[in-house]
Amino acid sequence: MMLRILIRLAQQSAARARPGALGALALVIAAAWLGAAAPARGQQAAVREIDRVVAVVNSEAITASELAFRVAFAARQLRERGIEVPPRDVLAKQVLERLILDRAQLQEARELGIRVDDAVLDRSLADIARDNGLALARLRERVEREGTPFAKFREDVREEIVRRRLREREIDSRIQVSEADVDAFLAAQPKDGSPDDELHVAQIMLAVPEAASAEQIERQRLRAEELVRQLAAGQDFARLAASFSEAPEAMNGGSLGWRARQRLPDLFVEAVAGLRPGQVGKVVRSPAGFHVLKLIDRRGAGGPTIGSAPVTQTRARHILIRPNELVSEDEALRRLREIRQRIDAGTGNFADLARQYSVDGSAGRGGDLGWVYPGDTVPEFERAMDALAPGRISEPVRTPFGLHLIEVLERRTDEASPDRVRQMARQALRERRIEENYQDWLRQLRDRTYVEYKTEG
Repeated sequence: MMLRILIRLAQQSAARARPGALGALALVIAAAWLGAAAPARGQQAAVREIDRVVAVVNSEAITASELAFRVAFAARQLRERGIEVPPRDVLAKQVLERLILDRAQLQEARELGIRVDDAVLDRSLADIARDNGLALARLRERVEREGTPFAKFREDVREEIVRRRLREREIDSRIQVSEADVDAFLAAQPKDGSPDDELHVAQIMLAVPEAASAEQIERQRLRAEELVRQLAAGQDFARLAASFSEAPEAMNGGSLGWRARQRLPDLFVEAVAGLRPGQVGKVVRSPAGFHVLKLIDRRGAGGPTIGSAPVTQTRARHILIRPNELVSEDEALRRLREIRQRIDAGTGNFADLARQYSVDGSAGRGGDLGWVYPGDTVPEFERAMDALAPGRISEPVRTPFGLHLIEVLERRTDEASPDRVRQMARQALRERRIEENYQDWLRQLRDRTYVEYKTEG
């Protein structure tokens, strides 16, 4: 369930930036939260016995009980993904560094006055419950049955929202993409598309502090070269990533997931350009540190390629009902099914009913969304829309925005307009720069954070 909660939080962030795309930052958010629950009841007594301070982050302590639970959670996640779990001391070191970085972000947010009030938190919890197919009371029962006090669960969700807002303030809002940047980006794109428009890349990243000495830099370079030698000798990439990578996706075996080529750093694209799936490239250097990259696979683009086309557009309309304190999810479903029955029976008109019942901004247009490109809507909406033939109406569809009835009016295949191409290019550049700047910002934050490691004595 924790993974589904992480995805929900990532969707909320991505949906505001560009509906329909979890994007690169989804992985950052999910990897940053190595579980946000208390130990199971059977573990609590044992954990209390070793509750001591293992590190001080500025003036705040990280305890052994915190670390023990997060290590157990990380090990379980690795096993579920089929990744060999590193030795406990190695994994504990990785998890502790993630805890330190999480704590530093929360401290930074407090200093900047970033808060999440109870009303916002309650709405997020309601969304989490809905996305897990539960009423809020049932979510609480399930969380507590798994051994987590609901009050702690609430605070863990609050902290994740705070970290997301911190990133949005410090990184997302400051990214600028000029017209000249867009021109240069489009000029560099292949005119006829490419068979490897999407790449699945994994990385092991060894960070280099901003003010690193030549000796520190060389030490990290040699470590990276040693990892390449171990991989050539047959070591598992995912296990080494979980053991040594300082990137957020380390506990995912280093996998960045499928990315459009244009949304990966140029450095990564160039480094894997000559590789076959399964091969590992040479060590590459970025401002953040040294990277060992593996090309897992490549495939044709699942959506429109920037600068090429044609693309399939869908003209659709919808009716949105958003569950809230006054309208339960069951009531919203009942209303939408009743609306659909009226349309099917010919006793109601879709456009008129959208004007009457929909809470979306398109209600005044009878729910008409106009011509929709791939990626314009959230994935749940797009999947349901794509499954409909023109003239057909969906069953109620759940998305992060609420519950929808969707009708496809018509489809066409056309080349993207020049304005649309530029918009896609701008978004690709923005996503790439957000990720690059976010990693650099995290490194700088970690560099200026005072950390004192405590040893048993």
